[in-house]
Amino acid sequence: MPETNADLPLHRAIIEYDGSDLLGFQIQAEGRTVQGELERVLLRLTQNPVRVIGAGRTDAGVHAEGQVIAFRASWRHSLAELQRALNALLPADIAVQTIELAPPTFHPRFSASKRWYRYQVGLWPGHSPLRSRYAWELGPDLDVDAMNEAAAHLIGSHDFGSFGQPPQGEITIRHVFQATWTQEPPHLYFDITANAFLRRMVRNIVGTLVEVGRRSRQPDELEVMLQQPDRSLSASPAPPQGLILKAVIYPEDILA
Repeated sequence: MPETNADLPLHRAIIEYDGSDLLGFQIQAEGRTVQGELERVLLRLTQNPVRVIGAGRTDAGVHAEGQVIAFRASWRHSLAELQRALNALLPADIAVQTIELAPPTFHPRFSASKRWYRYQVGLWPGHSPLRSRYAWELGPDLDVDAMNEAAAHLIGSHDFGSFGQPPQGEITIRHVFQATWTQEPPHLYFDITANAFLRRMVRNIVGTLVEVGRRSRQPDELEVMLQQPDRSLSASPAPPQGLILKAVIYPEDILA
């Protein structure tokens, strides 16, 4: 955050957004982004430039229920009034769900211990214009048991270089706590929780697991991909509209 704002109160908020018409979280030179819209509204409310930092830089088309942001700003009214003011000015596809003051050492990305993403697959036959906005329509013919067998290889600390690139640096080792497919017709959900993720890691994993479900890959191929990281081994990424950042998890002492 800008050094000139170092003495301003640090705010932490949970935001939800429909990423369908957004170019991702991170601000871009052109086009609508989550960060850009938030900073635009905060400038209007505070009359000063405000830098917003997010827990994760979701890609264009990806949604969030539990994205965590932080920003320093001067605000003379209550936090409830700040939340109402933000939501009154933000576009309809972004909303602030909670807002509070955070300890000065809090950082939405570096303080997090886990991130939980969910990928939604549509099991219905044919095309549903409404439901397809938040799911990858694949129909009912998937071997979910094989997909779960393959996903089990992801648990633990591994080199996930086959599935993505690091946001910075060269380290591609991550620790996955959960990776499970669950059928709740008309959807099939893939829930994955990790300490951190590589760029497009979840979508590349989903694309690869779907090939297992379509019987064009064997479940044990995932183990090979973790032992011998190679980006050429991964399937094409699953489309963005099925992916949702569900929650960012922090140690209790960080939130105090």
